[in-house]
Amino acid sequence: MEIVVLQNPPVNALSTAVLADLGRAVDELGHLDGLRAVIVTGDGTYFSAGADLKEMATIDLARAREIVAGGQALLRRLEGLPVPVVAAINGLAVGGGLELALACDLRLGGDAAKLGAPEVSYGLMPAYGGTQRLPRLVGPAKARELVFTGALLPAAEALRIGLLNRVVPSGQELRAARDVAHTIAAKAPRAVAAAKRAIAEGLDRPLSEGLAYESELFLTDVMPSEDLREGLRAFGEHRPPKFTGT
Repeated sequence: MEIVVLQNPPVNALSTAVLADLGRAVDELGHLDGLRAVIVTGDGTYFSAGADLKEMATIDLARAREIVAGGQALLRRLEGLPVPVVAAINGLAVGGGLELALACDLRLGGDAAKLGAPEVSYGLMPAYGGTQRLPRLVGPAKARELVFTGALLPAAEALRIGLLNRVVPSGQELRAARDVAHTIAAKAPRAVAAAKRAIAEGLDRPLSEGLAYESELFLTDVMPSEDLREGLRAFGEHRPPKFTGT
């Protein structure tokens, strides 16, 4: 398990420098052997308040196009990591911070957390994937409401609509994320990775194609694995399995 911590006080704004650092971290994670899960969280009392608006005010159209393309590519790389990524949301996750959380597989928030897409309040719109990932998660009607109004949701409401997977007491976000990550890490890595791919890549396919893809992954990635044989042996011997990712 690896933990990525956003560090740009006081609100962990996603400046171009922070995005560059995050990009390097994601690229390094993609080459780590034996990785089972990743946690993303913010340092201090904020997850991330989104883009650095002071920096945004200084850029021209060409630079904006470069930043948007880079931000989208970064979150696609994060989303595409072969292991589950858990967002431990402390404080605010708004704007680009929400978009970062949306690119994670699971989202755990403190009970004082607030989430939202307030970009229209500043003449902006979500541009790191928020208009695409948010409706896929909470449905198009709720996504339109959140994006058009810029409203911030308290943690309890975010949980109710499926934006958060779990709400924990404030200050316990990272601990809860660690618990989830350890639970995932104890499972068969190849099976978890195949399941992640089946879910992510099947969402935009017709059901028949998604089912065929699921079967393909099961037969090519899971059935030949030593982890499957170990899991079945452990079941028969009434002991915990020792998975190796092979």
